[in-house]
Amino acid sequence: MDSKDQRNNGLKRFLRSFVFASAGIKDTFRTERNFKIHCVISVAVIIISIIIPLSRIEWIIVLFLIGGTLALELINTALEKIVDLVTSDYHPLAKAAKDAAAGAVFIYAILAAIIGIIIFFPKIFL
Repeated sequence: MDSKDQRNNGLKRFLRSFVFASAGIKDTFRTERNFKIHCVISVAVIIISIIIPLSRIEWIIVLFLIGGTLALELINTALEKIVDLVTSDYHPLAKAAKDAAAGAVFIYAILAAIIGIIIFFPKIFL
């Protein structure tokens, strides 16, 4: 295989990775209630951020919080599916793994809400 074929093959694999990632996001949106909730809240926050002018740094913070929450929810979903694949029986370690992943999302969502209040409260109520 010459170098041009290797580049084309590498590019195809690279582009296919976006297709696989998109499929994972679509599947999670279709099947996971909490991911849908986070998506709806994210859209609402973006709309509010457009209406209430934010500084550049505030936009960066808001986008990182949204991206982090959605990414953690995707990781939580992946971990839950892996655990379900390994065992359909109740096992305390399987429960602990699922609960810990859900807890990570919960902590980050609380952090996002607190930071959101710090950013938006003065702009809306003061």
